[in-house]
Amino acid sequence: MFDEPEQPRPEPARSPDQRLIEKANELRLHAEIAAVFEGVRKFNADLRPGLDPDVAREIQRTMARLEKSKPADAPLLPGTHVTDAAGVLNLYADKNLSTNDYHLYRRPGEVMIVRWLAGDEVTSFYERLQAHFDAGLNHYRTEERDSQAWKQDDATLSYLALLDKLVISLEERYARDVVRKFGQFALSTQTADELNILFLTDHVMAIDASDLVGPGSAPDDPTDEKQLTWFYKLFILRGARAGVEQICLFTFLQKSDDESW
Repeated sequence: MFDEPEQPRPEPARSPDQRLIEKANELRLHAEIAAVFEGVRKFNADLRPGLDPDVAREIQRTMARLEKSKPADAPLLPGTHVTDAAGVLNLYADKNLSTNDYHLYRRPGEVMIVRWLAGDEVTSFYERLQAHFDAGLNHYRTEERDSQAWKQDDATLSYLALLDKLVISLEERYARDVVRKFGQFALSTQTADELNILFLTDHVMAIDASDLVGPGSAPDDPTDEKQLTWFYKLFILRGARAGVEQICLFTFLQKSDDESW
């Protein structure tokens, strides 16, 4: 008389290559967050509130245009957007703003963070990015060997062998040589609908949340997920001017509202 309830379909088994690609992307995203935001803790960077709102909004609009212009599967920007990209990268010099530091424009429940890097600062960024990725990968290798090696089936052994051989150059992934040698511009983005703001401030930056997002927007209850959860989007724009590498790191953070739950 009654239909049998539908059983959930099992997910198709992922190949060793698919598993490694997914894990490498996850590790890369964690490495990006660490390398972008560790400046206060590692490189004597300062938080500088008071960024001109017009400057912040113009950077936001330009980054959005650049993101729409590039291919979905490649970081290089089309030649038609060279002026926009160069304008954002050179803005720190035009507006007499410091490199390395975090320039903040804040409103209630929202913060924009702009950080420019130039010359040796760019080299340090790539070195730290690779170091964070490699540390995460080595930790993951150890965990997988300890938890999987006993199985001894072909699929597991193949996966562990590929994992041991895995080497990824993030400079290649971010097209650094193309940017340096051929004067092209590149853009990468990262988005998280739910970022724990205390992970970013306490763990990565080693600062109080109020220093980044402002006292009115900082969580006062570390157990309240609504207060902790923020929308996060990062833009990493790269280029070179007169042989000097440049990076603009633009981050948009917005506090999640009740409707998002």
